Formats: sequence, structure tokens, C-alpha cells
Amino acid sequence: MSTASRRTIFLVLLLIAWEAGFRLFGWGWKFPSPTQTLQAFYDGLVHGELLQATFASMARLVVSFALSLLIGTTLGFLFARYRMLDDTLGFLVVSLQTIPSIAWLPFAIIWFGLNESSVIFITTLGATWTMALASRTGIKNIPPIYLRAAQTMGTGNGFNLFVQVMIPAAFPHLINGVRTAWAFAWRALVAGELIAKGAGLGQLLQDGRNLGDTSLMLCIVIIIAVLGTVSDHFCFKKLEDKVLERYGLAGSKS
Repeated sequence: MSTASRRTIFLVLLLIAWEAGFRLFGWGWKFPSPTQTLQAFYDGLVHGELLQATFASMARLVVSFALSLLIGTTLGFLFARYRMLDDTLGFLVVSLQTIPSIAWLPFAIIWFGLNESSVIFITTLGATWTMALASRTGIKNIPPIYLRAAQTMGTGNGFNLFVQVMIPAAFPHLINGVRTAWAFAWRALVAGELIAKGAGLGQLLQDGRNLGDTSLMLCIVIIIAVLGTVSDHFCFKKLEDKVLERYGLAGSKS
């Protein structure tokens, strides 16, 4: 039996158990049934709320994620290349990574207001430190002989060396960092949208809570899970597999 078949059967059994639990234990409005959740999904699609919120969240996520990749990779390069920075700012970044990005939301609201900028700020923050540490580790693990050979061939010690040698050589670590950073960005985004104003899945989740509409709330949770899984499986996972295969690491991973 293939993996897809096993997962399909599991999901079907899960839906049956969910519906049976709802009917047997009378959860009522506190936890909706599959049919109520499906109805909420249908209503949200018909009225356009779900699509509008999904597009708004994805737009924020893409902008924040791109910023975190740029800032995090640059920081990782600087940490790997300059010992003084790694011992000072790098040490601080390790500490900052342990702080949930939602903890910075009150500061973001004071600095930027209760708006889009605050959400983008904490979402970017949520993924940047992970990306910085992943790129730092990747670059530090590059065998020195690769760098010396590249410098002998004329890449120099600056931007060309970074783009032509360091990034490709550190790619297996970078892609792991990208996957983790994407997950952290999702969490920070939804947490920020729960509080900030404007369209988004987090705000729609908050609206559902205010209305006591648990069907809508569960519908949003499922959408977030599906988007995260689909983007990871069909984008980052495939990219990681190709990178590991290219570098001859696919066997060691399995």
C-alpha cells in the first residue's frame, strides 16, 4: 500500500471518528462536526471572506519571509566570516531565537501602530534568527580548501566568493533553515494577525472567537495547516530533496 493510500485511509477514519464523537458526546457548539466545518468553509468561499483573508495573509507572509531570508542570510555570512561579530552579535542572536516573536508585538504596536507593519515586523523577526543561524552553520562547515581553491581561481574574498562558492556550498544547511524559518514565520504571522487590524486568517480566527463561531475557527485552523503542509511538501521538501541528491547526501538523510 502506498503512502498516499495510507494517509487517505487515515484521514477518512479520522473524519468518521470525529463525526461519531460529535454525535455520541454532544460537543455542541464548543467543537463543531465535520459537516458544520465544511459548511463554514463553503460559506466563507461563497462570500469571499476566506479567499480575501488567505490572500492577505499570504501576501504578508511572502514579504516577511523574503525579508527574513535576506537579513538572516546576510547575518549568517557575517557571523561566519568575522569572529568578533560571531562572539558578540551572534551570541545575542542565539538568545533572541529563544524569545517567541509574539513577545515583540507590544513593541511593534508602539513603534509602528496597530497595522500591517507591526505584523510584518514580528513575522520577519520570527524567521530571521533561524535563517541567520542556519546560514552561519552552513558557511562555517564549508571545507577551507574550497574557499582557498576559489580564491586561487580569482573569486576574491568578497561578494563573488559569497555568491559563487559559499551559498552553493552551504545550500544543504540553508534549505533546512528555510523550511524551519517558513514554519516559524507562519506561527508569528497568525499570532500577529490575531491582535492587529486588517484582513487575514488570524483576524478571521479572532472574529470567529468573538462571534462564538467555532466552525469558522476550526475552518481557519485547517486552512492554515493545509497551506503550511502543501507549501512545505511541494516546494521546500522537493527543493531539499533535489539539493541533497545533487550533493550526494540523499542516502545519508534516509
